[in-house]
Amino acid sequence: MKKKNRWSSWSRLFFWAHVVGVVGFYLTIWLRTRPDASDRLTRLDRKAPEPVGSEELPFISIIVPARNEERNIERCVTSLLEQDYPGYEVIVVDDGSTDRTSELLDQIQQNHPQGGQLWILRLRDELPVGWAGKPHALHSGVLEASGSWLLFTDADTYHTPSALRSALTQAVTERMDLFTLATTQELPTFWERVLMPMAFMGISMLYPPRQVNDPASPTAIANGQFFLVRRAVYDAVGGYARPELRQTLLDDRDLARVIKDHGYRLHFVDGQDAVSVRMYTSLEETWRGWRKNSYLGNRGGLLFVCAQLIGLPMITFSPFLLPFLGKGLEKVLGGHLTAKERWFATGIELTPLLAYRIWINRQLAVPWYYALTHPIAGLVFTGIMGQSTWNILTGKGVDWRGRRYHQIEASNEPLHEKSQPAV
Repeated sequence: MKKKNRWSSWSRLFFWAHVVGVVGFYLTIWLRTRPDASDRLTRLDRKAPEPVGSEELPFISIIVPARNEERNIERCVTSLLEQDYPGYEVIVVDDGSTDRTSELLDQIQQNHPQGGQLWILRLRDELPVGWAGKPHALHSGVLEASGSWLLFTDADTYHTPSALRSALTQAVTERMDLFTLATTQELPTFWERVLMPMAFMGISMLYPPRQVNDPASPTAIANGQFFLVRRAVYDAVGGYARPELRQTLLDDRDLARVIKDHGYRLHFVDGQDAVSVRMYTSLEETWRGWRKNSYLGNRGGLLFVCAQLIGLPMITFSPFLLPFLGKGLEKVLGGHLTAKERWFATGIELTPLLAYRIWINRQLAVPWYYALTHPIAGLVFTGIMGQSTWNILTGKGVDWRGRRYHQIEASNEPLHEKSQPAV
């Protein structure tokens, strides 16, 4: 009878339920998010471009939105002008920059040997009513584009010489309508190495690559750092001029969703070593960047976000404190958990957690021992998600690139906001 009572105690039930939940989560997310071997970019190293099958190489318009990008713009545009692809143009949309972005673009256009392929479109800082900044810049760039394919890319990217040709060749060969790459993340500092693996865990959990690439699944996403779209497909769905896309702060995801919803084909592949990017350089930049996206980019509505706010610390922070949490459960709920049992359960939880974090660290070229910072990352992202949710639900909205975007409706459906210059 004593043994039966011991195993029926509430403290033991909650304790082992936590163990099963954490182990199940990391096994499930690994199975859901590990990419298929075929979802990789085929790099073309030879320099002489050739027709793709029976098709001639199409002309491509590369569109780069840039707002106050003096830190990145020279590296990005120079790498684009040095692609080993024969027929393309680079359209940089200077979206009301107040730093040296415009000056640097002029210097590149005048001094680079391929400067004749660079077109600079300068927009006023004031946005038209009903538009957010980036979709307006992208739309403006498309209006000036003459290519039969469009490449959207960010100003903080670097493209190896064969990146464009490799991606276009694979997209045409596979008869894709939207072709997008996962890029190499440049993570030289402590906070970047701590937080970016957690961010990618969240993205891959919400948008598993296999579901994104499955035509039968409604799940869709693209990476705004590099995605190719057939111009005919972009025009057919209305592009960023669609009413629901004019104001989106998730331009890549929402355009991908529209394209997939219309029955067109999408392929998201691992393009690391072809394109690289350094998204943020400090904890403050990282917080602001992911705060913009973490609520609006979520799936499942407010209840799911609330579940994440509770669950994220439980799967990232509490496993490292499990022996002490078990002792706390005893005091609150009664029962008895031996020290040996608590430490044994801790080992069971931490094994898949650390194995998964080391695996994703390896994908991002982060040293393995940063897996030990997993609880720090979990707590920081709980704070980011909590503030993002609060700002949207209370109408404070999102501030980004010197502009403020206000939600009208407390919803994470894309996207009902108005924009105005930040005060």
